[in-house]
Amino acid sequence: MSRTDTALSTGVLPDIADSGAAPSPLARPRLESVLDVPVKVSAVLGRKRMSVAELMGLGAGAVIELDRRVGEPIDLYINETLIARGELVLVDGALGVTMTEIVRASEG
Repeated sequence: MSRTDTALSTGVLPDIADSGAAPSPLARPRLESVLDVPVKVSAVLGRKRMSVAELMGLGAGAVIELDRRVGEPIDLYINETLIARGELVLVDGALGVTMTEIVRASEG
């Protein structure tokens, strides 16, 4: 296992069971019924506002400067909801995200 793979395996979302409250016996089957529901996961490196005229003026080789600097955390979204921040990593030649911070709903 590479250093990158090890870093990725440490980013763990909190377990629902860690909340301290014992789940209702009826809650378990309801929770299991949604575990296979697909969600869209997006990693946002940065953003840029542009006019249509600026956008139309872009061509091959154009560089768009984003609102983040190299090394700043990127945002991780699930279905358009910010859930975490992390660092961009390389995993066997593909891009990945090491989660460094879980974002609470009130922080998003």
